[in-house]
Amino acid sequence: MVMDAQSVAADLPPAIDFDRPWHALSTDAVLAELGCDADGLTDEQARRRRARYGPNQLTASRKTHPVVRFIKQFHNVLLYIMTIAAVITAFLGHWVDTGVLLGAVIVNAVIAFVQEGKAESALDAIRALLSPRATVIRGGRPVDIDAVDVVPGDVVRLVSGDRVPADVRLLTADGLLADESALTGESVPVEKTPAAVGADAPVGDRVGMAYSGTVIVHGQGTGVVVGTGTATELGRINRMLADIAATETRMQRQIARFAKALAAVILLASAATYVLGVLVRGHDPSEMFMMVVALTASAIPEGLPAILTVTMAIGVQKMSRRNAIVRRLPAVETLGSVTVICSDKTGTLTTNEMTVQRVLCGGHEFDVGGVGYTPVGDVTVDGRVVDPGRYPALVALVRAGVLCNDSRLHREGEDWTISGDPTEAALLVLGHKLGLIHDELESRWPRVDSVPFESELRMMGTLHVDKEAGADAEPLVLVKGAPERVVELCDRQLDSRGEQPVDPAYWHRVAAETADRGLRVLALAQRRGHPQTPGALTLADLEGGFTLLGLVGIIDPLRPEAITAVRECHRAGIRVTMITGDHAGTAREIGAQLGIGGGKPAVTGAQIAEIDDADLRVIARDRDVFARASPEHKLRLVRALQAEGEIVAMTGDGVNDAPALKRADIGVAMGKRGTEAAKESADMVLADDNFATIAAAVAEGRTVYDNIRKFIMFMLPTNGGEALVVIAAILFQLTLPLTPAQVLWINLVTSATLGLALAFEPAERGVMDRKPRPPRESLLSGHFVWRVVLVSVLMAAGALAMFLWELELGTSIETARTMAVNAIVAAEMFYLLNNRYLTEPVLNRAGLLGNRVALATVAACVGLTALFTYAPFMNWIFGSAPLGWSDWVKVAAAGALVFVAVEIEKAVMRRYRVRPAAVAA
Repeated sequence: MVMDAQSVAADLPPAIDFDRPWHALSTDAVLAELGCDADGLTDEQARRRRARYGPNQLTASRKTHPVVRFIKQFHNVLLYIMTIAAVITAFLGHWVDTGVLLGAVIVNAVIAFVQEGKAESALDAIRALLSPRATVIRGGRPVDIDAVDVVPGDVVRLVSGDRVPADVRLLTADGLLADESALTGESVPVEKTPAAVGADAPVGDRVGMAYSGTVIVHGQGTGVVVGTGTATELGRINRMLADIAATETRMQRQIARFAKALAAVILLASAATYVLGVLVRGHDPSEMFMMVVALTASAIPEGLPAILTVTMAIGVQKMSRRNAIVRRLPAVETLGSVTVICSDKTGTLTTNEMTVQRVLCGGHEFDVGGVGYTPVGDVTVDGRVVDPGRYPALVALVRAGVLCNDSRLHREGEDWTISGDPTEAALLVLGHKLGLIHDELESRWPRVDSVPFESELRMMGTLHVDKEAGADAEPLVLVKGAPERVVELCDRQLDSRGEQPVDPAYWHRVAAETADRGLRVLALAQRRGHPQTPGALTLADLEGGFTLLGLVGIIDPLRPEAITAVRECHRAGIRVTMITGDHAGTAREIGAQLGIGGGKPAVTGAQIAEIDDADLRVIARDRDVFARASPEHKLRLVRALQAEGEIVAMTGDGVNDAPALKRADIGVAMGKRGTEAAKESADMVLADDNFATIAAAVAEGRTVYDNIRKFIMFMLPTNGGEALVVIAAILFQLTLPLTPAQVLWINLVTSATLGLALAFEPAERGVMDRKPRPPRESLLSGHFVWRVVLVSVLMAAGALAMFLWELELGTSIETARTMAVNAIVAAEMFYLLNNRYLTEPVLNRAGLLGNRVALATVAACVGLTALFTYAPFMNWIFGSAPLGWSDWVKVAAAGALVFVAVEIEKAVMRRYRVRPAAVAA
């Protein structure tokens, strides 16, 4: 239709309500509301609509400039203190101290900058899903245009292979199948018709709609555009994703709170010490300030960010070897505290490769072995491998499934792939397992004609001739489709006695039983005889007179390792919930097979939509299987679980999963079949799309957490001991035993070198046998504080006693300070061995020699200590001096004191069954 100029003004309704339930309206009502008809818009109408509604594209995200991101890394209270100290030391002319302080600040900022994730890339990935081109009807003629120019009211043509350019209400559909897995999680293509459905139907059930970014895999059709750009389903998900702020992990939050509290304590202690020294003790203000700088430097754990990063990076490498690719470093530690895993079904808990699992024909029930598209597996009956020659009904059924088939099975080296519908491909794989190869059968029984699958017909038919039987042989008509549709075409059934009268009640019953087991059921039938029109097959030829061959049950099978992994998660105290786009019955059955859900009915997306957040929290606490879930439902479920105090890991592969992946404490995307939007929203990507990999990653995450805990337990006494030495010197008007530069040398070089060894500690025994740590667990437990105080006092006492003793013997100040520094270093070396096991003894082969990296770092620390003590340039920078062999004996004795005391303390703790300190993430 070409509208005249007067009608153009009337073309635009006052405003199109893009939130209308277009799927619930008839096609005529949709066209009337959009002010168009099936002949499309004119160019002028399209121009005006684009001016009003804008281009068909998603809003670009605002990116943070790298310079701004780098500057933000300095927004840390501990770095503020160190920077101010560096400025003041520079003003006083202490350039060595200034350089060391600024070096520590810059190193920490660079590490944080490199590891920071860029969340806006997820929005870029969603925009990449939009179709670049579209075929629309303009002025009654098909026109190929840029998809960005599509407007509401445009009539678009869709054919197999097209990516849908906008949200479309279908006007016609001829065998139209759409892959909507990216939006809904549905594992098989969805049949499309122009029929209206209920207003409350979820996206996966809206058969009259085709959504932007989905792919047409079969057939053709036309539809009118009802949503463009941000008004599409894809745009709605894009808005949801943009509204979700990036969250910190619990350990990041607790470390940040700890840093603020520590900074407050350090500032108050430094100010009090300065006032006491200047006003009470009468020290020179400049000299007193340098002592306060030494106190500040000794108390700040400069090496903490670096060691945390290294520990997590090692965990990343270990996970990558197990097919878990971590995209954001803090996610490594979060994995160790997960309490709930919300898993997608298709491809994660299942193989995402449709497989025939059950065949019912000839009075027998056959079991089919093997998983996926690789044609390996036995067909058995009563536990015995079948000889196909003894079961003619089985051969006839499988032959029908292979010939009445539009899909293809391909071998590429060791891998098998398919083209076409996955359900049909499963029948080809079954044929291979019985030696009935499609190409071989097709050469004898070539297809002459076919009636393609249509959703209204719910079956397809093909016509074949037998080349070996000669020209007089009767053609063979095969049908395949829904059992309730195929059974009604049949008056006979094939069993071991030959053809017998069909028993519809029996077949409907076994079809229902098979479907209740979570299988998709197809029926196959055949008829010999010429069609009404020679050489052609029409709908009239499929109206009756068929012989029922039997049923096949097809399933997306469970991954065998997923069953074990779910059981392992349960043993570790981790709940596993399944959130899928599949129907409730299938979800419940799959959940039962996995041990998820306890046999309770699945909660559907429609039920979630009807309840408020308070009621949803109750359901999220009590139910573990959720079906037909939309992006909003998944996001609300994650939030409900988090509101209950859970640490949530969420898996997904589609655009519809992206908001929930981003909101979850740990988002896990699928690497093989996942969309880029899902991957960019996630913290971790599974290279093998396997749930078992998540369980392995959780175990590694717990090990990373344990090692971080060990490092914090190792680091704080070191800083505490140094701080106590400086405070004691100030309070008792002693010569400062450690200069600021010497303190930073211990913290950034020696302590970091030794602490690095704890990042390589292997997993503790039974790491997956214990419950997740409580979400509200405190950073500093009573035992934690006790251990810190004990070791701090021991280190300070040893170093201070060593310093004062040497001064009493008339040793130079440089030598005395060198011995004090080395006494602390020696204590750290011994304490490192203590800390490999927080409560277990280390006086055994595994404790002393079980971590080769620890031995290597001790050797490296010995070398650095020798450099600090004997290298002339180090003597100049740090004010150190060479030592004799007797001095080293004293130093080693001071370190051994710490080792013996901590082992005695651990023995006491074991006797009274005191649990080790715990650090919450």
